[in-house]
Amino acid sequence: MARFVRRTALTVAAGLLAAGCAGSSDDASDNGKGTSAPPPTANGPASGLPSALADQKLDWGDCAATDGAPAPGDEWRCATLKVPLNWAQPQGATIDLALIRSEASGDDRIGSMLFNFGGPGGSGLSTMPAYASTASELHERYDLVSWDPRGVGASEGIRCRSDEEIQAAEAVDVSPDTPAEEAAYFRDAADFGQGCEASSGKLIAHVSTADTARDMDLMRHVLGDSRMHYFGISYGTELGGVYAHLFPRNVGRLVLDAVVDPSADAVGHARNQTLGFQRALDGYLKSTGQDPVQGSRKIAALLERIDAEPLATSSDRKLTQTLAFTGIVLPLYSKSSWPTLTMALEAAEEGDGSALLALADSYNERDEAGRYATATHSQRVISCLDDRQRPTPEEAKKLLPEFEKISPVFGQFLGWDTAGWCHEWPVAGQSDTPEVSAPGAAPVLVVGNTGDPATPYEGARRMADELGKDVGVMLTWKGEGHGAYGSGSDCVDSTINAYALNGTVPKDGKVCS
Repeated sequence: MARFVRRTALTVAAGLLAAGCAGSSDDASDNGKGTSAPPPTANGPASGLPSALADQKLDWGDCAATDGAPAPGDEWRCATLKVPLNWAQPQGATIDLALIRSEASGDDRIGSMLFNFGGPGGSGLSTMPAYASTASELHERYDLVSWDPRGVGASEGIRCRSDEEIQAAEAVDVSPDTPAEEAAYFRDAADFGQGCEASSGKLIAHVSTADTARDMDLMRHVLGDSRMHYFGISYGTELGGVYAHLFPRNVGRLVLDAVVDPSADAVGHARNQTLGFQRALDGYLKSTGQDPVQGSRKIAALLERIDAEPLATSSDRKLTQTLAFTGIVLPLYSKSSWPTLTMALEAAEEGDGSALLALADSYNERDEAGRYATATHSQRVISCLDDRQRPTPEEAKKLLPEFEKISPVFGQFLGWDTAGWCHEWPVAGQSDTPEVSAPGAAPVLVVGNTGDPATPYEGARRMADELGKDVGVMLTWKGEGHGAYGSGSDCVDSTINAYALNGTVPKDGKVCS
């Protein structure tokens, strides 16, 4: 179960419909044991890669159904790409990555455009067909390509717990108020990591963002593209930045939308999201005619009451404080879902937790039969390998006053999460922050949304700055929700399309209102 929002996947928006509603850049790839991956090279895979991998041909065939999504239509084809398990030992064991593609619909084809929709842990196989209508103009000149990254879904996906164990963990209080609750919280966190290690074996040490960036360059090579054309959303922006750092001379047209702050460590991400979600909540409360301060206090009081006495629902399950918090988070990803949040909060105030439970189940990818998808498992495995920082329980406690001051609703949860997320993780993290500097790369379009809850706007400017002068080009949208492209701004969409289709780079600092 997701321990709460980190660099969260854009695909939570799809969960709203299902509910019935409206890194690392460290070159070490062997767990910090002193073995480093081969250096990046331009216009080809890393040196030392065996010909069986470098010269492989993709066998495109029918696509199967994936978790939560039926098999896509005939225009979509799927294939398997083999990559090294350990990029530091490219002659060794391999793993399979699952790819999906729909060829360009027009005659003036540019090449392939790879999409990563976030997470980490989001499935490209299930999301790409659903996103194709948003990217219809890009589809005219690009093959739309996505994949399940290593450790995700159909690409050696990692499952850390059974469905029964996941549901049982819903009873754990993730903002503990007593020593007993605190002990249970950290015991559960350690147990999760042990389950991940038991199920994944050696793979748990080889699912970093840098590993996936190297996979991408082999993918580019095998697809026959001399340059990487890429669209990254949410965590996909961090992946894109790391790719640009490792392979600056291979950068083609990169779009980074809903941008992760590359200067933030694990605590910094939690702090950023506390601020971002409170901003989104303030915007929601203002839209309903409420004072943000008073409205936030009212929601915080509701969560405290649910903590003391979980709410009844239309099922035999109770709405716990943990589930209520998760249900509140989900609709803040999209302004179109704010009316759903109003309905769910009003019902909860009346003692009915059904609507918030449905939202929480959507975020946690739980279906009506009680089955859970594994994206949140992969998310934790990847981010805990990326992040070196391991705050202790005592350090998390010291953060709580600061976090609560930022947000009375989200502060407690995200403050505790700094220590709980990777508590007693079985594999050491690789770096404090991702390296995204890309001197010599072609211009990269960085798109920031001033109302983004999960990846606050300030991170986009930092990404553009860290990519480097004449590389990071900033586009601002004064909007709400997670992500800008396809969200209703003709200015944003036309600017991105002009860049991706024609190579037209906007002036750095352009603003769309």
